[in-house]
Amino acid sequence: MGYSGVRGGQEAIEAAERLVERARFGGHSRWLELDQITERLGPAVDRVMGEGGLWAPHLAARAVRQSQGDLLEAAQLLRAHRSTLPRLGYSLPADTAELPAVRRVAPAHRNPPGGQLLGRSADFTPRLLDLGPEGPAGAHTCEVPNGPDLPHDRLPESAGSDPEAVLRDAGLLPDRRNTDDPEPYDITRAPARPGTPRSARLSAMARAETGSLTHLWYTCGRSPRHQSPEIPLELRRGRLPLRVTHPHTGRPVTVAAVQVTEARTVRPIARPRPDGTRFDLGYGLCFGENEPKALAMAGLDLLVHRDPHTDRLEQKVLIALDGPEASGFLEHLKLPHYVDFRSTMERVQAVRAAAGGRA
Repeated sequence: MGYSGVRGGQEAIEAAERLVERARFGGHSRWLELDQITERLGPAVDRVMGEGGLWAPHLAARAVRQSQGDLLEAAQLLRAHRSTLPRLGYSLPADTAELPAVRRVAPAHRNPPGGQLLGRSADFTPRLLDLGPEGPAGAHTCEVPNGPDLPHDRLPESAGSDPEAVLRDAGLLPDRRNTDDPEPYDITRAPARPGTPRSARLSAMARAETGSLTHLWYTCGRSPRHQSPEIPLELRRGRLPLRVTHPHTGRPVTVAAVQVTEARTVRPIARPRPDGTRFDLGYGLCFGENEPKALAMAGLDLLVHRDPHTDRLEQKVLIALDGPEASGFLEHLKLPHYVDFRSTMERVQAVRAAAGGRA
């Protein structure tokens, strides 16, 4: 269906596409190379890969370039490309205890087991726009300690101590692991609707649009029903080994290391359901360097577990947070709707006529 009032028909559509290409490839500045995007705009590339559901930094950078920086459109491009790829196999379950963290903070403890590792973070400096010289000539230099026993890019082995295990051993944390959800729910093969297992909710949130996920967590977490404080138990970032089964030997083989962000958050159980003497636990893990998403994901996982039907929260988590799906619905609104509008207008006029013209 096209706009019959637009002169030129198909020619007008092709001309509109040429204008898009002119904006994409034109201009007087230097062409953006893919390595520039992946190195200088890493968090943007990570966000596109997470929402697109595909770990492919160069493809994500290409999508960012083609979308002219529109990250939602870039995620849509990447997800559309992912849908054309054959599925060659499945990876083995990954244990995040093997994650060599480049950043690990435990806000719930002053001196957590294994210590803190601030890593690369601007959390402790003012969020101000730097108007000083940029580039190599104006780059700030600093010395980073790098002793022989503690490389700056990973935690020491003693940091494997788990604050979650400490709480569980003390009887303060119920174990949410169960046998009802043995295999991850594949939301790319089957629709995720309320009543699906926890792995479906976690998968949906891992691909959710970051801003929508953060907004839903904030509005639900700040409601009067959830006045007990939410405290991050642990936040980690690093590259997680990805293994598959060797087709000939049957042994696990590491084929990649995927950058992920992992978060665990707790809330005290304010009501005696099921036990008022312990904590609730939420979990989040997403692609790349995206700490806000991981924390919001853990918070929503916890809230859905506590009140799955309140405000249809589970339904919102499973359906309303998908960025490409929501943007696709918005995009279709710009297409011709004159048949629908004409039908609606005639119905409104008929109602007015039946009411004697009274508004």
